[in-house]
Amino acid sequence: MTTALATPDDSDEHGKPAKGRKPKRRANGEGSIFPYRNGYAAYVWVTTPTGERKKRWAYGKTREAVHTKYVKLLGEAAKGPVPTSVPTVERYLTYWLSDVIEPNREPQTYAHYETMARLYVVPALGRKRLDRLTVRDVQTWLNQLPNACQCCAQGKDAARPERHTDARKRQRCCAIGRCCKSYPSRRTIQAARNTLRAALSHAQAEEILSRNVAGMAKLPTMRKRARGKSSWSVDEARRFLESARSQKDPLYAAWVLILVLGLRKGEVLGLRWEDVNLDAGELSVSMQLQRVRGELIHKERTKTEDSTDVLPLPEICVTALRIRQKRQESECTARNERWTGKGLVFTTRTGRPIEPRNVNRSFAHRCACADVRPIRVHDTRHTCGSLLAALDIHPRTAMQILRHSQIGITMEVYTQVPNEVTREALKRLGDRLTSPTQHD
Repeated sequence: MTTALATPDDSDEHGKPAKGRKPKRRANGEGSIFPYRNGYAAYVWVTTPTGERKKRWAYGKTREAVHTKYVKLLGEAAKGPVPTSVPTVERYLTYWLSDVIEPNREPQTYAHYETMARLYVVPALGRKRLDRLTVRDVQTWLNQLPNACQCCAQGKDAARPERHTDARKRQRCCAIGRCCKSYPSRRTIQAARNTLRAALSHAQAEEILSRNVAGMAKLPTMRKRARGKSSWSVDEARRFLESARSQKDPLYAAWVLILVLGLRKGEVLGLRWEDVNLDAGELSVSMQLQRVRGELIHKERTKTEDSTDVLPLPEICVTALRIRQKRQESECTARNERWTGKGLVFTTRTGRPIEPRNVNRSFAHRCACADVRPIRVHDTRHTCGSLLAALDIHPRTAMQILRHSQIGITMEVYTQVPNEVTREALKRLGDRLTSPTQHD
């Protein structure tokens, strides 16, 4: 399409062609600028990301303002495909999560991105058009997050009933004017920013955006929260394991694997008997059990490739797993079922997978029984190296268990060993079973 139209250089202050000059003819596909309603409008023929030829429009109150937008559109059209319609941040995140992340990434990854988008990104930036989102918009949002109570923002306390027989379930803070100041951590803010950045990166790949404004914004400086010591000493770990074994805790073997091998909770709950060779003293970690979006998932891949290595089993682990094996056999007998030695290592009495949250409750209860400082299950991994040193595990074997790349790193742990009394107590926990009736 060819349109005869004057440029700003060929026109007077009213936008009409100057006398004595002939208006220049625009090249084919350049588009037009013309009066529209109470202002001006312009369009440029562009190629969309799908390969179609369409008009891209610009509007403004003055011809000069529209001309500036018009020139910018011409530049974008010359560089490559230009979308003719741009969704809002909320609409694009919905598409990105459902069509890009959910079919191609792990369920846990999708659940994480979906949570960050729903709770943090969309409420603040969801209505902004994707191509109009600026670095300042993102920076302002990030700067406000550290001082935004998420109980207030997400209506957590408001969602509780005003009256309830259980005081823990009724409104108790923000909804009744007592703000609990539930501020997000730096890690949460970083995760929210990373979610937006990942979505905008895909928008760049789809040639909807030319730059990623979330990647240009800086995380706010936040004071680190004071936290107590988040790992146990070797003596605390020993007291915890002795309590679990003496009281015949059904998860005793799980605690041993978490503390001695440094396995994650999901890796322990997803462990199968086919992954364990007690005679050879080896264990391979290839599965995880996680609850994602209300569903228990037994997933194949682990967090890192190194986690799938075959790990040597110290004697304490072999002993604990034999105890677990005998207990599971007796539980199958009680259900009039034949135990085949296959399936999950850790199950409920009825043979079902163990709910991950129940492990947290059991761990807290065991901490109280052992009279040790309560910490998170995940924090026990930091005690792993010290326990291996206390158990007299050879440094090369410990290096393989700890997944260290250099023996020097392992030897740093071995310079911090407990006293002989603690070492002997731990050794007794690893002694082989002397009779089938010693533990059930």
